[in-house]
Amino acid sequence: MPAKSGGRKDQILQVLAGMLEGPRAGKITTAALASQLNVSEAALYRHFASKAQMFEGLIGFIEKTLFSLINKLTAEEKSGIRQVDGILSLLLGFARKNPGMTRVLIGDALINEDDRLQARVNQLHDRLEMTLKQALRFAVSGREVTADLDISAHANVLMCYVTGRWHQFAKSGFKRDPMEYWEVQREKLLSSGAFAYVVPAAD
Repeated sequence: MPAKSGGRKDQILQVLAGMLEGPRAGKITTAALASQLNVSEAALYRHFASKAQMFEGLIGFIEKTLFSLINKLTAEEKSGIRQVDGILSLLLGFARKNPGMTRVLIGDALINEDDRLQARVNQLHDRLEMTLKQALRFAVSGREVTADLDISAHANVLMCYVTGRWHQFAKSGFKRDPMEYWEVQREKLLSSGAFAYVVPAAD
C-alpha cells in the first residue's frame, strides 16, 4: 500500500540522517544502511532507485521544512529586520536540532556522491540567500534600513555567516553549538554601522 511504502521511505531517510550524525561518519554505504535497518540491500532499492535518490529525499525534506518555517515567519512578521533576524535564528536552530542534515547542507555528506546532489544543495543555498534579500528589501521599503544599502552584498554576508556556523558545528564533531554567541553576534550582524539599522525590540 502507498502509505506503508511512504512510511518505509521515511524510515530509511530517518536512519540515513541518524547515521550521518556520527562525529566520524564517513562514506555511508547501502550495505551499512541496510544493516542498520535489518533489511537486505535489495529491500532498499524497492523504495529508492539509488543511494543518490535517498540523499535527494533528505535534501527535499530539508528544503520543505526550512521554507515552510520561513514562509510562516515572513507571512506573520511585519518587520523586515525581524524577518532577517528570524530567518538567521531558524537556520542556525535547524542545524542544532538536525546535526546529520547539517552535513548534507555543507556538502560534507555528499563527497564522492553524485555531482547533481551538490548542485541541488547549492540551489538550496541560493534560495535561502534570496529570502534574506527579500527580507532586506522589505526592510528598505519600510524605511527600517537606509535606501542605499547594498542588499545583495549584505544578504551574502549573512548567508556566509550561517554556512560558516554550519561548517564549524559539523567539523567540530557537533561539539560547537551553531547558536553559540548568537545573542551577541546578532547585534553585530544586524546593528553595525555597515548595515545602518538596529534590531527592533520584540513586541
